[in-house]
Amino acid sequence: MIETSNAAIDKLSPFKKLTSEQEDLVEDILHFTADHLQGDYPATYTIVGDAGTGKSVVLSQLFDRLQKAARKDPSSPFYQTSNYFLVNHPEILKVYREIAGSLPELYKKDFARPTSLINQLDKKDQKIDVAIIDEAHLLLSKADHYNNFYHDNQLIEIIKRAKVVVIVFDQYQVLRMKSLWTPKRLHQITDRYPHKEYHLTKMFRMNASLELVEWFNTFTNDYRLAPLPKSARDHYDFRIYDDAEQMRQAIVRRNREVGLSRILSTSGYPSTLDGGKHYIEEGRFKMPWDQYNYTVTPWAELPQTIDEVGSIYTCQGFDLNYTGIILGPPISQVPGTNRLQINLDRYTDTEAFKKRDDLTDPAEITALKKRMIMNSLNVLFKRGVYGTYLYAHDPLLRQSLCQLFAAAGFQLPKEGD
Repeated sequence: MIETSNAAIDKLSPFKKLTSEQEDLVEDILHFTADHLQGDYPATYTIVGDAGTGKSVVLSQLFDRLQKAARKDPSSPFYQTSNYFLVNHPEILKVYREIAGSLPELYKKDFARPTSLINQLDKKDQKIDVAIIDEAHLLLSKADHYNNFYHDNQLIEIIKRAKVVVIVFDQYQVLRMKSLWTPKRLHQITDRYPHKEYHLTKMFRMNASLELVEWFNTFTNDYRLAPLPKSARDHYDFRIYDDAEQMRQAIVRRNREVGLSRILSTSGYPSTLDGGKHYIEEGRFKMPWDQYNYTVTPWAELPQTIDEVGSIYTCQGFDLNYTGIILGPPISQVPGTNRLQINLDRYTDTEAFKKRDDLTDPAEITALKKRMIMNSLNVLFKRGVYGTYLYAHDPLLRQSLCQLFAAAGFQLPKEGD
């Protein structure tokens, strides 16, 4: 039996034990921040890493130490500094605010959405000392009047209002045109200032073998079906299903056993922000998409969401114990090859591809859209701590995945497994 805490606050807690590498990184950022608080120019520190490499845990501990010093240690260079923790993801923001409610050195108001802080500072004509930004790949890189952001780039505006800015960045979690980032676009901003960058590479979230993680990366980054490694099921419950309903039933059983197990899906099915239910149907499988979560509890921790299909917008940044992932209609296999085809005309997340005035090359736009679709799948692939189950809408891709599973020496799951 797996013994684990399913609470997101425990996984992002400032008391979570760090590795020696993570501990050294926190200390290095604190030294960097202290050195640049009195500078004439802003300074930036970037932590780069794939999903599950411990970026948010580092930031959580960093901010807790910073705020302890700011509020309780007159001998510290951070004493009485004004610092904020920013994240452009409402579900993750709920977790950080819940953590703040239990620690005297952290206040819930320390945690904010970027637009809210920018507008708040402008209203009071104020600046701050340190801004720490989780999931910086979600920052807006164009105006978004619907969300009251009237500037051109959130990172630029935050740097203008802070002395030191610390961010975490993953180019494979860029999901929308209004938050378009590439390493080059990021460096065009950060390299204008004193800057340091650190790369985290060790996978912490998933118990999967390095070879299986690499198989996921080959799928999403190279658009290619590779042979499944023999280690795919070493200490990890990896499965391929040819029946989505059978996969759902298995996830329900895992959820009864250990909790925090959910069905997830890529786009490609009916979905409209109208408050109604929209269903994903695959043979005997029929489930509604996730509903907007008005509670302070993250979507995955609500018991009733076992009866919903999660999207990138509800699961990005979170650990799940087991995931059953539906590869929707936008992802298919090119007949006679091991190549994957991305069908833009079957992508139903219309918010993702809003037009940008700074993009005019049709080929570049098409490539970016395909990249974002595969980025969204990469986010889903990296959620399951103890197991990942896959089902593909495309019949050829589904057949090929089953064949790869068999070729690696594994048997397809049976009813009741």
